Amino acid sequence: MGFKYGAKQTHNYKLGSSSGGVSARWVAVFCIVSFCFGVVFINRFGISSLHIKVDEKQKQQVDHVIECENEDSKDILSQVSHTHDVIMTLDKTISSLETELASARSAKRPETSNQHQKYFFVMGIMTAFSSRKRRESIRETWMPQGKDLLRLEKEKGIIIRFVIGHSATSGGLLDDAIDIEDKQHQDFLRLNHVEGYHELSSKTQIYFSTVAAQWDADFYIKVDDDVHINLGMIGSTLLRHRSKPRVYIGCMKSGPVLAQKGVKYHEPEYWKFGEDGNKYFRHATGQIYAISKDLATFISVNRNILHKYANEDVSLGSWFIGLDVEHVDDRSLCCQTPPDCEWKAQAGNMCAASFDWSCSGICKSVERMKDVHKVCGEGDDAIWHTSF
Repeated sequence: MGFKYGAKQTHNYKLGSSSGGVSARWVAVFCIVSFCFGVVFINRFGISSLHIKVDEKQKQQVDHVIECENEDSKDILSQVSHTHDVIMTLDKTISSLETELASARSAKRPETSNQHQKYFFVMGIMTAFSSRKRRESIRETWMPQGKDLLRLEKEKGIIIRFVIGHSATSGGLLDDAIDIEDKQHQDFLRLNHVEGYHELSSKTQIYFSTVAAQWDADFYIKVDDDVHINLGMIGSTLLRHRSKPRVYIGCMKSGPVLAQKGVKYHEPEYWKFGEDGNKYFRHATGQIYAISKDLATFISVNRNILHKYANEDVSLGSWFIGLDVEHVDDRSLCCQTPPDCEWKAQAGNMCAASFDWSCSGICKSVERMKDVHKVCGEGDDAIWHTSF
């Protein structure tokens, strides 16, 4: 009985396992499904999220690096810009100080250089070794001599000198002849310059630098030795512009740029002025022009870097391009010789300077200067009765 009962119980257990439990097949299926589900879950929510987190972290790091680099670049650019501004400011300050220094030196007037007095204008008559007769024709007409020349300086503040350098063989016969002539008339200004027709731009530059350092004047004039001058009219003309700091006075022109070699006034650097047939910028004709003290000082300070063209009037005009300079076109400085200047004098419009355009001066000036002075001159006493 007991045996049978135990056997029965065992049989009932197996039946229970078969009807109430889970079969091995289903367990295997369940395991496979769970594995697959786990793989899908990990792939979708585990690894992908990890990648996203890593990507976001890397992106943040990259953005931080880029931001730092941008900030560094901005700082560098800011420093470069600031440094450039500082350099420009210093450059302007240095240029200003150089100008002021040159002016101060000019104003310092050692008595040995005749600079204890303030002058109205300095007139330099450009001349050459071969122009002795031209100088004599001027001395005999419109230029005071001897005591009158000194009186002109003291009473009117007007300095007049013939301007010349030295020969290629300094101390030779040509220089000795000028020394003898200067002892006789005492009306020369000798420049540290080698004379030559193709060196006129250099001579003009040295002239303005020299007179600005030697005499403290309101104006500095350059005139050729074959031009007739009325000193009283020159003074009256300049007086109208005395209050202007930077003024450039003359007969303004704009002639053609001559590219062809061998012609008079050929411009070797013609290509700088554009296409063939172009004209120069406006500048005063070379027979006579005047500049104020500030401009003469500018030339003196910057003489080592100012470019010199073949023609001195073009060179002077180019030095003022880009500067805040008033150009004054005064046609009384370029009257023609008689009958033009004679008619104007009779009409009450006395000319300040007269010459012939065709000769770039008075044609045959040695022979004709007296005649021009007689009919176009303001009178020898006019300068003494003119108040400046």
